[in-house]
Amino acid sequence: MKMWPFLLLLVALLLSTTATLPSEALNVRGHLLKSKTFLSPAIFLRPSSISNKIYFDVAFPIGHIALKSFDAEVVDEHGVPVPLHETYLHHWVVEPYYIPKGTDVAETKLSKIILRRNSGVCKTTLGQYYGLGSETRHTATWVPDPYGIEVGDPVAPPEGHEEKWLLNVHAIDTRGAVDKLGCTECRCDLYNVTMDEYGRRIGEDYIGGLRCCYDQTQCKVKEGFADGEVRKMFLRYTVTWLDWNDAVLPVKIYIFDVTDRALLEGKSEPSCKIEYQVEECSSEDQAKNDCVHVQVAKQILPRGGDIVFGVAHQHSGGIGASLHGEDGRLLCESMATYGEGQEAGNEAGYIVGMSTCYPKPGTVTVSDGEALTVVSNYSSERQHTGVMGLFYILVAEHEQQQQQQQQVRTVSWLLSNL
Repeated sequence: MKMWPFLLLLVALLLSTTATLPSEALNVRGHLLKSKTFLSPAIFLRPSSISNKIYFDVAFPIGHIALKSFDAEVVDEHGVPVPLHETYLHHWVVEPYYIPKGTDVAETKLSKIILRRNSGVCKTTLGQYYGLGSETRHTATWVPDPYGIEVGDPVAPPEGHEEKWLLNVHAIDTRGAVDKLGCTECRCDLYNVTMDEYGRRIGEDYIGGLRCCYDQTQCKVKEGFADGEVRKMFLRYTVTWLDWNDAVLPVKIYIFDVTDRALLEGKSEPSCKIEYQVEECSSEDQAKNDCVHVQVAKQILPRGGDIVFGVAHQHSGGIGASLHGEDGRLLCESMATYGEGQEAGNEAGYIVGMSTCYPKPGTVTVSDGEALTVVSNYSSERQHTGVMGLFYILVAEHEQQQQQQQQVRTVSWLLSNL
């Protein structure tokens, strides 16, 4: 009986520092789950114009939290969703950064801002925590229980710094466009540009992509539209989270890029180009109805664990993408869904959703340093420029899971011996 006070004290200490047991203890679908909706800074677009701006210090939940989802869409000034055939959402991305405390980003040199990138091998070019495009409205971003993306840790920023968030929104207005699809695929001949936004000359072999549809450029419009009405819009985004506690298992974010040919070419440094071009298939393939362009790349996963979520990002023409282990096993497949109507969220000819993977915990495991293969499939019935084949996964590292499981076993043993 003399052991009881000691055991009770030990259990209390363990419960206060590790909050226990099964994911139900989180009650994530109950009162502990929090959600808030925000608006980006205003985006102003005239017919067939482009906005591709980075907004620093955007509204975001404050504190040490576990992110559970980030959902977004473009709306007008009245809060009405804007369809893709009027304003195409090329992409949006969001990521944290560190800045010296008490400073205004507008008055701070960008060299003093420290970006907090994800864990992927392409983090110098694809450092975002979340990011989608036209598929935003019907693509899940929910992080399954008991996992979460840990942000806002007060000890994480370098001394004298604090955590803020930035948002990049690339929107293409296609009202009055001569070629809507060509505008959304950033075909250079439609934008009449010879230099990119950094003043570098665009070569003749570059048919289309991000270098031609940068901020404040203009796609070719029909007569009478050039001076059309300016529309005021916002990216409306909803963040769902939990206050951080030790019952949440942290996950690492990895983004794979199908343009990275470094490993296949025997090079050590990654070469993530983000976008690529799909050429029109031959007449022979058209006759056989075999017009599928397949792009393949291999990238090494630095740290292994359980994949708990996966989704691909593609542009118009995309069919789907898949991620495979070193032995060829399928880890996750993400397929494109196209709209069939005119209303926002169901726009014909546009990708309006990508399917997601939610493997049962422990069933899809990858090893430290494993070479993973990403495969991206596009229709090649016509040429597509500036397309992407990205694959986003969340990985729960085994070491962290084992530590929590040991803590749970210890608490359970103590409780059973009271």
